[in-house]
Amino acid sequence: MIYKHKVQYYETDKMQVVHHSNYIRWMEEARVEFLEKIGASFVSLEDMGIISPVTEVNCRYENMMRFGDTAEIDACLEEFGGVKMLVSYTMRNAETGEVCCEAQSRHCFIENGRIINMKKKHPEIYAKFLPHIGEHGEMKL
Repeated sequence: MIYKHKVQYYETDKMQVVHHSNYIRWMEEARVEFLEKIGASFVSLEDMGIISPVTEVNCRYENMMRFGDTAEIDACLEEFGGVKMLVSYTMRNAETGEVCCEAQSRHCFIENGRIINMKKKHPEIYAKFLPHIGEHGEMKL
């Protein structure tokens, strides 16, 4: 799924480049958008008592972004087995096509304080993820 984010002035540091912590925020923005598009929004999951915390994040910064640039983020559900998921992100400068950051985030699903298997506990939600495993670029909905 492609998500776009226009770099804001407050996201830059004294060196006039995007502060590294903002790429993690953009990952979350893209992930939230992805979940909304497949019909499993954070709001609907939380209404059911399900949360999906980040358990691991990895980022490799390759090129800088600056105020006024637009980040184009390709968020891809790389792995999903119902208990855990792995999302990869390729962040490019939309104007130049340059890759600025390659990243991954791992997540689990928790209900009532316990890790759950979505396939067993919520098969209707589990099924919403399956068509999108490995899907890069624009989503096929």
